[in-house]
Amino acid sequence: MSEIKVGDTVRAHYNSGIYIGKVVEDRGERFLVKVLAVQKHPMQGDLHHPGKVDEPGVLFHERKALAFREKMNVQKAVVYPFDDEIPNYNTSIKEAVETSKNKLKAKDTAFNKKALERLKGLEEHYYKKSYY
Repeated sequence: MSEIKVGDTVRAHYNSGIYIGKVVEDRGERFLVKVLAVQKHPMQGDLHHPGKVDEPGVLFHERKALAFREKMNVQKAVVYPFDDEIPNYNTSIKEAVETSKNKLKAKDTAFNKKALERLKGLEEHYYKKSYY
């Protein structure tokens, strides 16, 4: 396994999403990574109660993807080298949202319907301007 250092392009898991970015700082057990693209959109809903919607104690969260050049403080264990071409941020977020929507549409459940509603809301309020 190659050692990751400041300036390297990486793929990192963060808050249920996967991002491509550049390491800007080594913080000991973590890296500070600047987001350049979205590979997987964060999951919607309650991560502690996956697949649940209307049960007591379940809070159905709406999760946005991190913005272009936003920085994330990521544990080193979930940061991997990325050697491919870095996709355009706007294109990557659109593709990540479409992939998530297609997965949710594939199975007709209350959870998937609610998660799909949340994604459509995010598109309308946050992402639409990034798509063009």
